[in-house]
Amino acid sequence: MSKNSPNSTNYAYATDSACSSVKNSKHIKSDSCSCCSHSHNQVDISSLRTKVPMLVSTFLLILGLLLSYTSFGENTPHFMFPILYMLAYLPVAYPVLKEAINEIIINKDFFNEFSLMSIATIGAFIIGEYPEAVAVMLLYSIGEFFQSIAIDKATKNIESLINIQVNEARVLTENGVVTKPAETVSIGDVLQVRVGDRVPVDGVLLSENASFDTVALTGESIPQTIFNGGVVSSGMINLNTVIEIRAVKTYQDSALSKILELVQEAIDRKAKTELLVRKFARWYTPLVFGLALLVAFLPALFVADYQMKVWIYRALIFLVISCPCAIVISVPLSYFGGIGAGSKQGILFKGANFLDLMAKVNTVVLDKTGTITEGVFEVQEVSSAQGSKEELLNLTAAVESFSVHPIAKAITSYFPPNQSIINQIENVEEIMGQGIRCTMAGELVLVGNDEFLQSHDIVYDYENRVGTRVSVSKGNRYLGTILIADKIKEHTAEAITSLYKGGVKDIVMLSGDNPKITEEVGKTIGINDAFGGLLPQEKVAHIEKLKEKESNVICFVGDGINDTPALAVSDVGIAMGAMGADAAIEVSDVVIQTDQLSKVNTAITIARTTRSVVFQNIVLAFGIKALVMFLSVVGIATMWEAVIADVGVTILAVLNAVRLLYKEF
Repeated sequence: MSKNSPNSTNYAYATDSACSSVKNSKHIKSDSCSCCSHSHNQVDISSLRTKVPMLVSTFLLILGLLLSYTSFGENTPHFMFPILYMLAYLPVAYPVLKEAINEIIINKDFFNEFSLMSIATIGAFIIGEYPEAVAVMLLYSIGEFFQSIAIDKATKNIESLINIQVNEARVLTENGVVTKPAETVSIGDVLQVRVGDRVPVDGVLLSENASFDTVALTGESIPQTIFNGGVVSSGMINLNTVIEIRAVKTYQDSALSKILELVQEAIDRKAKTELLVRKFARWYTPLVFGLALLVAFLPALFVADYQMKVWIYRALIFLVISCPCAIVISVPLSYFGGIGAGSKQGILFKGANFLDLMAKVNTVVLDKTGTITEGVFEVQEVSSAQGSKEELLNLTAAVESFSVHPIAKAITSYFPPNQSIINQIENVEEIMGQGIRCTMAGELVLVGNDEFLQSHDIVYDYENRVGTRVSVSKGNRYLGTILIADKIKEHTAEAITSLYKGGVKDIVMLSGDNPKITEEVGKTIGINDAFGGLLPQEKVAHIEKLKEKESNVICFVGDGINDTPALAVSDVGIAMGAMGADAAIEVSDVVIQTDQLSKVNTAITIARTTRSVVFQNIVLAFGIKALVMFLSVVGIATMWEAVIADVGVTILAVLNAVRLLYKEF
């Protein structure tokens, strides 16, 4: 929210400046930063410009206290004390006074945090409480200094992801290697990537093999080895030798660019709690001003020995402790820290609002292929009814060579087709969802599922085995069956167990695959509710049925284009894998950049921890402030205690938020 917007809150968080710093990417900082909404030109937190005013004020305040309360000041004229304390006050008060005036003149807004601090300290000067006035502004500046450190850390954590973008690419041409902007790389260009360089665009590896550091994309520290023809994502770091890749996407469409876009969008999406704090800030300051006036003057109506100076002093204490910095800084900073913690784990939350939703998830719905299984079919068993297994494979592979279906690729990879047999095949017709029909030496050849063969009156008995069956016939003779299955990902069962232990009540698996295969996979990994044979719209219907129970907060995890309807209708949609379908990534609310199902539980843990930190900070801030407010009204708390409590609780809340960046998940 722009600070100059007529409807903007006075507490436009310091984290907004951090966010705009990230969004401007190339290390461009925003001009708004500080406690609550303090706007000034951001400088290096270690610079003299930041520290000198605090050091000068600290020295003069200590000098004033020594002269006021020790024998050192016995001969000091009384008129020197206001001057000395004013000199101590101005270096740290000037930025706040300036902002208060700007808010009143430019934004026509008197009720803001800067006015609150200014009135409290000027009032303290008027009634002769000089040290307290200086202390309020000085400790306020010290608190702001620590907040700047915290915000800088949170910003750099996100910026570390932004800074992995690649600006240049080395393109192989007839005239040798030409360096040009990565944005100008075209699909089909052959690129050279040196050791230590990042891959500029998505491509396929032309070299024999290569090892890559993928930690910035996936959060995994173990190098990934990719072989010839394998997919290489932009942002990976080449580790061992100069390699060549062929670009398959432009820079704008590459995985890295999409990830950076997601991060930049995420910082703009506020959680409900964060938005509530913003609304709260709009009426909070006017209310505090009103209550302070009541504290100052209402006792005159019923206190017998009413002394105006005493009650005005109590009202000023009330104003100091009521500053809402601890809340309006720590809440957005906590969400910012949660997003940063996720990015370190290769988990991209598309906004703070999805952190809130993810924290409430109690039902997880999983797609099977590509999420639970690797999505790569492998030949498991060859069963020949007539002739040898090799003859069966020779014929099947030759027929399947005319198809691009994943099952066909699995068979031809397992047993390369014989060209002489391929040359004998004629009249090839592929029937979607069933198989391939062709002729060979005048005889009809069928390769497909059992229903396909039975529809052509091919009679045979078959064992009901788990897996995808590719049955083969020639003429009217059944030749045999090849059993193909998708491999379950490593550690999937452990990931399911961790979800249950983490508080997820129900886990459901939905698949378009054979129902019996789906049920068997479910039993293997510990999921009882597994449903197969579903079309995309039927998956949506299952999720809608689960949503009928109001207590269910549903997270759907998928990776393919066919998963996009289910991702869209669920409360939280998670797209798996950096190379997942673009449509799935676009529709999802969270993107997990690896194929590890365990990251789903990590995402839930990060979200719940973030939400816990947010509420800890709210309770801490309100509790301490309410206590000191009460003590100020009854005359127990002094302004020293109020400012120490205010700054102290702010620093504690900020440190609590920042620990998200250091916590191991």
